[in-house]
Amino acid sequence: MRIAALYDTHSNLPALEAVLADVRREGVDRIVVGGDVVPGPMPHETIACLLDLDIPTHFLRGNGDREVLAQIDGNDSSAIPASFRESMRWVAAQVSDDDARVLRSWPPTIRLNVPTLGGEVLFCHATPRNDVDIFTRLTPDERLDRIFAHADASVVVCGHTHMQFDRMIGSTRVINAGSVGMPFGEPGAYWLLLGRDVELRRTTYALEAAAERIRATAYPQAREFAERNVLHPPSEAEMLEVFSRAALT
Repeated sequence: MRIAALYDTHSNLPALEAVLADVRREGVDRIVVGGDVVPGPMPHETIACLLDLDIPTHFLRGNGDREVLAQIDGNDSSAIPASFRESMRWVAAQVSDDDARVLRSWPPTIRLNVPTLGGEVLFCHATPRNDVDIFTRLTPDERLDRIFAHADASVVVCGHTHMQFDRMIGSTRVINAGSVGMPFGEPGAYWLLLGRDVELRRTTYALEAAAERIRATAYPQAREFAERNVLHPPSEAEMLEVFSRAALT
């Protein structure tokens, strides 16, 4: 079985379209969409694109999807910085009733049997216990052992921090898929291909054209998104420093 794991698209539809073209060329059997399909500049269009796929697709919910649903329900979350609340409200207004029903149906985790990787693979957004834990390739094992010791899976695939890695935590192989739509590092769209082994993938796409499409949306932070998430993402070193101050303990 060959599985494409696509995480943290954040409604960057041009990046998603480019990745899906690569996924089709690889002839995958299944796709796992690992959460945070929204928020971002093209929420309805991105959800529609994913729901229209003719490849069997599994979805799980990320913290961004959950926060958008909270906005739809009229609940402002203290977890959202004040500078992002206008954008979150805009995204919530773009999500149709049907879209919201779909988002609500997504579970926090899923499990698939992948014999070539040693058995069951657990897909979660951040960690098996919740969708907000922050850890990176540099987080010491002793902070993570208790979280992954009871994952009951040979491999755990996660996202949330938008940087790829492949590491062992105790006896569990933990792989971060990176981000399709909001990468930290070299520009591009990051994802995983799981088969006989796991391949960390980066799809290149027409960045200037994508930035122009995003700027043309009514998303309140469209220009910032195009600049910071498409054309000139922050470096991995910069974000590792930021996340080292917020990492779980």
